[in-house]
Amino acid sequence: MTGRAGLFPYHAGRFLPRSFKLQISRALNNWTSRSILNNLHTLSNGDKPIVAGPWVGEVGFELLYWVPFLSWVTEQFNIAPDRLVIISRGGVSDWYQHVSSRYHDVFDQLSADEFRTRNAERSSAVGEQKQVVVTNFDLSLLQPILSNLRCGMDRVLHPSTMYRLFRLYLWGHVQSSWIENYAQYRRFKLSGISNLLTRLPSEYVAVKFYYSDSFPATRENRKLVREIMSTLRESGPVVSLSTGLSLDDHEESNEEEDLTLQGIQNGLSPATNLALQSAIVARARSWVGTYGGFAYLAPFYGVPSTAYLSDRDKINRQHLALAQHVFSQLSPEPLLEIRETG
Repeated sequence: MTGRAGLFPYHAGRFLPRSFKLQISRALNNWTSRSILNNLHTLSNGDKPIVAGPWVGEVGFELLYWVPFLSWVTEQFNIAPDRLVIISRGGVSDWYQHVSSRYHDVFDQLSADEFRTRNAERSSAVGEQKQVVVTNFDLSLLQPILSNLRCGMDRVLHPSTMYRLFRLYLWGHVQSSWIENYAQYRRFKLSGISNLLTRLPSEYVAVKFYYSDSFPATRENRKLVREIMSTLRESGPVVSLSTGLSLDDHEESNEEEDLTLQGIQNGLSPATNLALQSAIVARARSWVGTYGGFAYLAPFYGVPSTAYLSDRDKINRQHLALAQHVFSQLSPEPLLEIRETG
């Protein structure tokens, strides 16, 4: 077991002054950063492909950290889009189109049930959802793509590299300026229009409510969701982003699709679920839903987002502060409003 700084045995760490632990962790992180930058420089040399991924973690971390990190890497090391091969899930190639022209989807290799089971096993083995190490699950997803490219693991830029570089910030030892040294934030662009979008109203509000630690499935919150839906529908069409897919541990709001009248569940596939949701969000007048990683998506398309939570102590305020800072740089108008319920 480790202490808060992640470097010292628990019983030893609790007797060390915090200032000393911070000094040691910063020294280690500076050394790690230099090592990572040297490795990235070596990886970028030549014209061989670079496989970035696979990303199988939370949407919020992908939006707020991984995509911006790859944006920084490609510019810093002058990596052409046709060299970077992205592996993610849900058809999110649009999120990466400014850095890569090559995208592979995890759901082309396995079903939603297999993904959920194996990703849960990965998280359990690692002890957390974050991809801080390369696991057997990662290797199984990388192997067919590397084989097709005739490359080895030396051509892989795994998310664990980013987590190693960002850990000083994630531990709370430095400010968000550390992240901004190694991340580039920009708006996303919508590249295509699905057949479903042509059937949607020309103007609408997109909604996505689900229940979580910070917005639990209490009677009060279920009532609040119904009231919000009713109010939104009085002012115009509302489109539900409820997928009906069980890919993580979040419980979707059962009321949402029934109360909006327009949804996306019919014919939705895991391989396109995030692509379709992104396209709907990008064209929406605004987005309303539960606060969480998905609440960051609309602002990256320049769409105002209103996110609800019940318990601010159950969220990571560090991520929220960074998101609000980033979005203030992307637009002079507020893009993320947080509403805390009683």
